[in-house]
Amino acid sequence: MPQTRPRSYLHRAIEAHVPQKVLRDFWYALRYGADAPRSDSAIFVDASAVNFTLARTTYPKRFRRHYSGSVLPGDWDLDRIDVEQNMKLVSCRMRWEQGAEWGDTPVFKRLSEEIAAGGRPDDCDTIEALTARYAALDELYRETRQRGRLLTKAELPDGFRREHGGILVHVGRDGTCLRGGGGAHRFAIARILGLKDTPAQLGVVHPDALRGGFLKDLLAPKAQANPDPSPVQ
Repeated sequence: MPQTRPRSYLHRAIEAHVPQKVLRDFWYALRYGADAPRSDSAIFVDASAVNFTLARTTYPKRFRRHYSGSVLPGDWDLDRIDVEQNMKLVSCRMRWEQGAEWGDTPVFKRLSEEIAAGGRPDDCDTIEALTARYAALDELYRETRQRGRLLTKAELPDGFRREHGGILVHVGRDGTCLRGGGGAHRFAIARILGLKDTPAQLGVVHPDALRGGFLKDLLAPKAQANPDPSPVQ
């Protein structure tokens, strides 16, 4: 991945809204007791069963990472679209299932256009940096397939706070797991490999999911079979 200048813990904590999260966690502990969700917690999901993503039309800004662990009522969890429509997932399938070059995928073309227009998508300001980023994703795919699981953020050198920065997943009223807007490539790897215990950052939780005990079921990994460990072609 492209090298970025290291930031202090305080800078990252402020950027990740940690003070607000701590206060919210404290309030939820008083209100919900032992079943209270904790911000940035790791939950473990079957990537093959996460079939929907929020459509971003009802609450376009509310469900970013700083709302991790928030309990919100309403019909937000019904505003969903097919996860397979995601451009990054489509591109990853082209690369890892069909053998396409990254340069021929929709995501690489789009990010290349943004760089040409003076943008810095995913901290890449040159095509060389973008190429290096996607080469690193190829390596992550290979390693994950060999290992049979995705590492949690706590197991990675860039781990910051619990599962912050991982695959963002919201929990709907009936326990349905809904993709958020973060960790798209990690999610694509897990879905393509059929990983059953995929670590994800807890997003927004519907109160009915809390009352129904669905969140509790997601907090611990289940046993999973290793996928095919054969090398990437």
